[in-house]
Amino acid sequence: MRKPLSLFIGGRFTRAKKQNRMVSFISISSVIGIAVGVAVIILGLSAMNGFEKELRERVLSVIPHGELEAVNSPMGQWPQISARLTQSDGIVAAAPYVKLTGLLEKGEQLKAVQIRGVVPTLEDDISSLSSFIGGDAWQTFESGKQQVILGKGVADVLGVKQGDWLTVLVPDSDPGRQLRSPQRLRLQVHGILELGGQIDHNLAIVPMADAQSYLGWDDKVTGVAVKVSDVMQAPALVTIAGNTLPVAVYLKHWQLQFGYLYRDIQMVRLIMHIVMVLVIGVACFNIVSTLMMAVKERAGEVAILRTMGATDKLISRIFVWHGVLSGAMGCLIGGVAGTLLSINLPHLAKGIESITGKPLLSGDIYFVNFLPSQLYMSDVVVVTGTALLLSLLATWYPARRAAALNPAEVLSAK
Repeated sequence: MRKPLSLFIGGRFTRAKKQNRMVSFISISSVIGIAVGVAVIILGLSAMNGFEKELRERVLSVIPHGELEAVNSPMGQWPQISARLTQSDGIVAAAPYVKLTGLLEKGEQLKAVQIRGVVPTLEDDISSLSSFIGGDAWQTFESGKQQVILGKGVADVLGVKQGDWLTVLVPDSDPGRQLRSPQRLRLQVHGILELGGQIDHNLAIVPMADAQSYLGWDDKVTGVAVKVSDVMQAPALVTIAGNTLPVAVYLKHWQLQFGYLYRDIQMVRLIMHIVMVLVIGVACFNIVSTLMMAVKERAGEVAILRTMGATDKLISRIFVWHGVLSGAMGCLIGGVAGTLLSINLPHLAKGIESITGKPLLSGDIYFVNFLPSQLYMSDVVVVTGTALLLSLLATWYPARRAAALNPAEVLSAK
């Protein structure tokens, strides 16, 4: 298939060696500017996609989507309440839990944590905790054996590993609300929970029957945790389910604890799209400068084409192709570079950490302790398409100036 004449001549103008070094420099700068802008925006969007993926697949797969705690704690008859909750629309599963605060002690090291008592078989219905606990610790996690599973961050602070013993101080239950000295318990580290984030630094898990015995609750619990069918609709679904219960409960959902993360990710993604238009738009101004200087430099060739019968539309299209080809080259380079960087971003982050000796993200502050990345081809298409569109718009004025050249004046000046 033959190329259009305007594309053929525009391509020749793009590839031809520039007589003016300034024109050549500005032309190269425009290509580099678009390439860098496209690559950086693709990289930033991939990082935001990675954080959202980890929030959904790591954090939200472990923490309960919702919790219903009795106003008059503790909660009795939890089996009936769990059965009633699962009959509510949108509630996939329910599991009881006992929650208390404890102080872990190992030598001179102390660490305050939230101790959560669970039933492993029921907990599997609402979370993926077992996927982040090594070995068969979860399968052999039983009450009456002084077992505890620690988050990796907690274990690192205390300097303990699987099989070690430690002391746990838990509050002594007192119906009269009198001040009592805490209970001192000896527990063995049965497993390590390694999520790679903030949860690792403040969580310890014990069998629910053991937690009940520490508090003297018999068969009562703190509340019932639920898993919902649509995690983004958790607040509404938990509220509807809670209103069906015969007891007064506090309604909690994941957005109260981690909702700000999701909102921040969406806000940063929006900002990235705005920055994309601004950064690439600034880079496209170089295309305007390049084409304006190219029009002046190629005035003689344009005049000759006009004397040979070239129309205004043909001259305009020649310089439109001239600018679009430069933008397309920048988009291609930036798209390839951004894709490769996004795919290898976690490895690059680890390399930087090994060189500096410091983590880029601290697990006790952020919900993950690594830099994730998730590349979507739709982002690549949107970013490169936007850059091409802005490049096309940048050619409008120079192309009109080229079409307005008077061949008689240009040739007489030569």
